[in-house]
Order: sequence, then C-alpha cells, then structure tokens
Amino acid sequence: MSTNTDADFQTLKTTGIKVNYLYVCERKLWLFDLGIAMESRSDKVLMGKLLGESSYPREEKRELLIDNLINIDIAGDEEIREVKYSNRLAHADRIQLLYYLYYLRQLGIEKRGVLNYPKMRKREEVVLTPEAEKEVETALIRVKEILEMEKPPALQRKPYCTKCAYYEFCWG
Repeated sequence: MSTNTDADFQTLKTTGIKVNYLYVCERKLWLFDLGIAMESRSDKVLMGKLLGESSYPREEKRELLIDNLINIDIAGDEEIREVKYSNRLAHADRIQLLYYLYYLRQLGIEKRGVLNYPKMRKREEVVLTPEAEKEVETALIRVKEILEMEKPPALQRKPYCTKCAYYEFCWG
C-alpha cells in the first residue's frame, strides 16, 4: 500500500507524537490513542517540556501547531527544528521530524529538518529523501494498523521501559 494519493494521506495522517511512539513502543502508542495518557505524571516528560520551552529563547516562531496534528517546536525560513531532551530515542525523534517534513510537503512546503539536543549541545540535520518518504509512509500504515487493533500489542521489555511514563501501567 502506498500513500501516493492525497486520499491516502488524508486517511493516514495522524499526530507527530503517535509517529514517535510507533518507534518507541507500539503498546504505548495503542494506550496513548485510547486516551490513557501517563505523560502528565512523568518528571522526565516535564523536564523535556521545560527544556523545550527555555531553549532558543530568541527564536520567534515557536510551537507552531498545524491542523491540530503536528506541533513544530521552531519554524524558520529554511528549516524546522525539534528540540529533544536527549538522543536516547534518536530513531523515534528522527521519524517524527521526517513525518513533519512529509506533512509539510503534502501542503506544498519544502523545508529541512534539524533535531536539537540542547542539553548535549548537539544537532542533527534530517532530510526527507525518497527513501525517508517511503519510511514515513510505512510508519503511517503501521500506526493505523496498531490503532485498529482490538487489544494492545503484547508487552515487550525494552532497555528504556523503566524510564517510561507507562512503566507502572505495563509492568506494575
């Protein structure tokens, strides 16, 4: 299945956080979509939010919400930037930003992406190549498949489970 048509994109488009969660944990994605949101109780999520809000104070275009689905941390003339607390889940950060670039392309807007890890003083450029575009389309299809499941995906212990906001819910 390909999302080469606008109708496919309209059917598959979702929030950036759900695309991120797909790469973090499919069970977390399913629970989050069901409205079981544990993030507000997590110190790590709060620290990340505060870091995002306090970093790069001179940037004018911050927290740009598009179609109530994607929330871009910083938007510049040539690039969009996502601010993350650490690069521990860099693969999830990367697909989220690729999805934003893909989403903008569907709207006729071309940008480059930059992942910023201010605490680590690190930045990574992300470009939406044809291969990355296919990766995003595959991710969107997988997100839809997971959200249509009647039961949550099976528990899978990951190295970062103990730091997850859903840890007690899954393993407690």
